[in-house]
Amino acid sequence: MSGGADILAVDGGNSKVDVALVSRDGAVMGAARGGGTPFLPGSDERSIAALLDTIARACREAGIDPARRPLARVAALCVCGADLPVDDRRIARALKPHSLATDLLLHNDTFAVLRAGTDRSWGVGVVCGAGMNCSAVGPTGRVVRYAALGEISGDGGGGGWLGQQAVSAAVRGRDGRGPHTLLERLVPAHFGLRGVPAVLQGIQTGRIDDFPLELAPVVFAAAGQGDAVAQGIVDRQADELVAMVVSALRRLRLTRRDVDVVLGGGVFAGGDGCFTGRIVDGIHAVAPAARVARLAVPPIVGAALLACDRLPAAAGAAGRVRDCLTAQRLKPGDPSRQEA
Repeated sequence: MSGGADILAVDGGNSKVDVALVSRDGAVMGAARGGGTPFLPGSDERSIAALLDTIARACREAGIDPARRPLARVAALCVCGADLPVDDRRIARALKPHSLATDLLLHNDTFAVLRAGTDRSWGVGVVCGAGMNCSAVGPTGRVVRYAALGEISGDGGGGGWLGQQAVSAAVRGRDGRGPHTLLERLVPAHFGLRGVPAVLQGIQTGRIDDFPLELAPVVFAAAGQGDAVAQGIVDRQADELVAMVVSALRRLRLTRRDVDVVLGGGVFAGGDGCFTGRIVDGIHAVAPAARVARLAVPPIVGAALLACDRLPAAAGAAGRVRDCLTAQRLKPGDPSRQEA
């Protein structure tokens, strides 16, 4: 097996982790996708186990001994769970014994979305997946972050929140505390059940587990069929994201700049044009020149580019990373994985 790589790039989320080993000229030597690495307090051991397993598979593809330390000159890990400075320190301590790289960069996953969606060193990155979060970097390097701990820190949103709202609306519609909604039918149908009481029973007894995230598409489907209650849930989610972005832009004094605002995460992938359009309109109402776009490449591209920035990488490396580190490249068993 060969020596190490120049770059170890990691994009870790609740449901999956992507790993890539990249050379200084931007060539992807090996890549792999594994199970989730939430890195929440109490989950570090499980998250690191999933991370190391995925790194080992990327190493084997790259012809690198997984036991070699350090594996790379620079490692850029962009993971959910790195929300507060105390989280950054906790995760860094947990990673230190594994000596992944000579130089280790640790960021929240929003920074991968931001860097993947722009060629600038500044802008706003938004993630709306299981939860939601936003980070922003100003032209001077000043950073704005949010706690993103859920309702307790004022962050009501994400796929989990959408699913919870769907069940709540279905229950309230059925018992008369709220307006009737298609969700009364669509939520039970999603689980193959006959009614809302059966859904509550399944949740209470544990037969329906981790349900909220999988119901997010049901909310969008109901909204697409003209259901006012579901549309209201979708609109509240969009407005919460706008509030985060607008607050960041104001704090960094970017409301008059042509700032890039990059939208990433599974909810955007599964959402519709009206949802994204409401977000764009809300941002433009405050920052008319802002360039708002959904992320078109895997977020791990951003992690790799952050490491390229740190090296610095060879000329043309960023373009090669963007061309090679595609969603297809990360799919296990795909023949195209051998092309880069």
